[in-house]
Amino acid sequence: MKLGNSRIVLSTFLILFYCQSSLSEDKIISAPLINLNELKPSFEEVDNSEDEVPINDTIKQKKNFLPKNKLSNAKFIGLDKITAKTSDIIVNLGETKKFGPLEIKVLRCGKINSENKDDSVAYIQVKDVSENENEKVFIFNGWTFSSDPTIAPFDHAIYDLQLVNCNKV
Repeated sequence: MKLGNSRIVLSTFLILFYCQSSLSEDKIISAPLINLNELKPSFEEVDNSEDEVPINDTIKQKKNFLPKNKLSNAKFIGLDKITAKTSDIIVNLGETKKFGPLEIKVLRCGKINSENKDDSVAYIQVKDVSENENEKVFIFNGWTFSSDPTIAPFDHAIYDLQLVNCNKV
């Protein structure tokens, strides 16, 4: 085969290859867009009726919601990492409180004096009840400290808990 014939064969092959690729359809598959205004919070419902109540009335209503029992309790701040909303959670000793799919139970709560400052400590058990398989397994079982929550970190993909203080100890 002469050099000219091999160029013709090569150019014919390249032309056929490019023609095949130009005839194929290019389809771009993408996920549907999410309208952020239609998303609902993962654990709480927003009540817009509070906007119509005067401020003095809301202060009186909040005072009525304070626990009037003499049991000692622990106050936590719960964070939903998806919506970036925080909630105050007050859990009495021995009781279970729900925060989203989490069940929080405080077994011990107290104050200690370390380095000339008061610190609240609590022994808590947290279960994730969203999956039935893990009902008997705690995702956190241990002591947590208000001054340094990283000593015994509570680790969850969506929710975060931090001890604020222990009351009536």
